[in-house]
Parts: sequence; C-alpha cells; structure tokens
Amino acid sequence: MNEHCQSESLTRREFIRSVGVVTALGAANPVGLAASLNSQKRLTSIRIRRVDSNFEREPLNPYRFKGSAITESWQVASLLESELGIRKVGLCTQGVLWSDAKVFSTHSERVGNALMYAISDRALQILKGNTFTDPVTLLDNLFPDVFAYAKTITRNPDLRKTFALNALVSVDNAAWQLYAHENGLERFDDIIPEPYKPGLSYHHDKVASIPSFSVGTTVETLKKAADEGYFILKLKTGAAGTQAEMLEKDLAFLTAVHKAIGHYQTPYTQSGKIPYYFDANGRYEKKETLLRFLDHAQKIGAFDQIAVIEEPFDERNEEFVGNLGVRIAADESAHTVDDAAIRIQQGYSAIAVKAIAKTLSMTMKIAQLAYEKQVPCFCADLTVNPILVDWNKNVAARLPPFPGMTIGLQETNGHQYFKNWEKLMAYHPKTGASWTYSQRGVYPIDTSFYAESGGIFLPSPHYDNLFSD
Repeated sequence: MNEHCQSESLTRREFIRSVGVVTALGAANPVGLAASLNSQKRLTSIRIRRVDSNFEREPLNPYRFKGSAITESWQVASLLESELGIRKVGLCTQGVLWSDAKVFSTHSERVGNALMYAISDRALQILKGNTFTDPVTLLDNLFPDVFAYAKTITRNPDLRKTFALNALVSVDNAAWQLYAHENGLERFDDIIPEPYKPGLSYHHDKVASIPSFSVGTTVETLKKAADEGYFILKLKTGAAGTQAEMLEKDLAFLTAVHKAIGHYQTPYTQSGKIPYYFDANGRYEKKETLLRFLDHAQKIGAFDQIAVIEEPFDERNEEFVGNLGVRIAADESAHTVDDAAIRIQQGYSAIAVKAIAKTLSMTMKIAQLAYEKQVPCFCADLTVNPILVDWNKNVAARLPPFPGMTIGLQETNGHQYFKNWEKLMAYHPKTGASWTYSQRGVYPIDTSFYAESGGIFLPSPHYDNLFSD
C-alpha cells in the first residue's frame, strides 16, 4: 500500500510540475503550441477540484470483425469540475476489441470493458486537485502515466497505445468543454489552436454518412443500403478461418458486391461511380495475400472503384504499401502522431482519424501532420453514441476533401448496431436538428451546424444526471 501511495504521489508531483508547461508537439507541429498560445490572449489556468465517472451498458446487435464480435458497448461519462464550480461531462464509447484484440480475447467482454473504465478513472484521479491550461498539453502530460498504468492492470506489456487513448476520450472530451467555457470560446472553430487550424479549416456543406457492414453481411443487405442512398459503404473483410479460407471468402464477397452494386451511380464522386471502402482490421498476414485480392478486383473490373483499403495488415507488419496501386489507410495502427508519421513513411496514403476513439487532442495533431504531408484523412467510427457522432462530425466537416470525392466523409454505424439507438438519440441536446440525421446517405451541414458546433458544447440532461450534487 505504501509503495502504491508513494508511486501515486510521485506521479502527482510530476504532473503538477509538468502540466501547463508548453511542450513541443513533434512532427505534426514543428512550431509548437507555445507560439500559438503566445499569439493569443492569455489562457485561463483551470484547477480541477472534483472528478467523478459513471457508465451505462448498451446492448448491440453483434458486430463481427477481427475474427470476433462485440455484443455490448459501455458509454462512459467523466465529470470535471473546476475551482469556479463549472461542471462538464465528457463522453466515451469504449472499443476494447478495436483498440486491443488481445485484451478482448484474454478476458470476458465485460471484464475488458471494466479494465478500460478503470484506466479512465485513473486519469481522473491524477487530474483531481491539479491545474491545466489547454487540453492538448494536458493529454501530453497525462498519457505516459496512464499508458503505464494500463499496461499494469491489463498485464500486457505490449498493450496498444490506442487502448489507453480510447480510455482517455471522456476525460479529453470534458477538458475541451471546460477549456471552451472558461476561456469564453463558443464554437468548435474557436477552440482549434493555431498550429492545427490549417488541417481543419475546410467547411463542407455535406458529409457522407458511411454505414459499416460486418463480416458475413449478405449482399441483399448491402444492396438495400445502396438503394436507400448510401453511396459509400464500409465493408469488413478478413473473414474468419485460415488465411486461405479467409481469402476464398473475401474474393467471393468482392465478386458478389461488385455484381450487386458496382453499376450504381452517385453525384458525390468525380467518376460518378459508387466507391468501395474495405477494412480488413489487420487480418491479412502477408502482402502477397492482399495482392491476390487486388488481382481478383482487376479481373472482375472492381479495382478502379476501390477508394481505400483500411488496415489490411497487423501493425507489426512494416512492409511498404505505397506500390499496391490503391490507397491504403492507417487506422488503429496510427495511435499517435508519431505512429502516423511512421505509417506515412511506409506508404500509407490515407489516415482514418477518430476524435471519438483517440481523443480530439491527438486527432488534431494527426490531422495537421497529414495535411502537411498531403495525406488525405476521413473520419471513422467506433460505433459511438449520437453525441459523439457530432464530435466526429465537427472534424469530418473541416477536413480537406478526400481524393475523388466531393463531400466530407464520416463513418457512422451506431444506428445499425445499437439496439436502443433512438433512445440514445433522445439524449442529444440538439436531437431533431437537420444535421443529426442522414438524408439519402448524407448529413446536411448548414450554417446552424457550424454556429452551434453540432451541439457538442451543450449539456445533455441525461448524462449530467448520472452525477449527484
């Protein structure tokens, strides 16, 4: 017990000494946040006097990927209260299977979620009684200790950084809200630090709503979605079984998809054809196996319609992918801005950014690096709740256009997998707003969306009521 207390005390001393001190932000920001803060009005120093957390378990229709499936989703709420009595509640949807499949397979689904929840609480306890100035620097200072703690409680020295980042989303989310309130910043555009504005400066008037279909989805289901107006579908590949069995199933799936919807037309691509977005979630063990998939796409005439293939390989596979003839995207392997920089060097020519899975703070860094390296980004989902959909949408609406597309891109699959999606929609402070529902596969992004930042800075009575006074 004494050893634990001494360790925690040391962590707090280190945190107090380091937090608020502006640090360099690596490859994504050679100028550093310091230059930004020096050019702006002096930011408020925010002291946290109270922290708390809670969660709700939401049942899912089974979502199959990475050779497994999730059947429930924990919605975590983290409370930060400042010394001035300002309270903000940040949200997180936990994605244990997505962020670290080993943790998921080693434990029951509930225990895996409980471990991630414990990591969120650890971050809150470090914050209690301490001070921060801006959320980006806050994350920089929190992450090393939180990641080390996460490795300890999961008993996994090779834990993926995304697992800890996912656990930090609700804390980061609350910090951004508190930061905005105490500095008098009312819109999403206002909270973006100057070094990251170039990568998030576009204003789309439409954002695609990209549904996601798990391994084993029938072609009839895909065709129905295309008939409803969804023009780009996220198609999970990497079927269960050996590599040979997987490839056989994936080739049959590709053939069936192209035959069913390959001829569909859309006004949202420069070619006028419906694009394919495949996600193998690291199931392909060798580059040669993916090449056989691509050769088959060439053979059946589907190759030119492949917009992107996301994470075909395990992140430990360091093979160059810039010579495959298609755009390969990094998602969970681009944990941090430094990891994203490595992926870009390895030929990855797109990045799926996730403010709702890797924190908004880290997403800003990654988006700026990608902008500087001329690597396009789009927003991927984590089957999150409706409020978090609009946190992600604020990013998707501001990313530069994806090559070949004429509108912003955002995966949103919660309506497919949450059994109580409409109940969750009722918790959104702007439920019923035009931009909270897709229309023929597209979210209309009008001036009210930008003026109200998608409602993300407004309180949600439901989640606020998870905490007593």
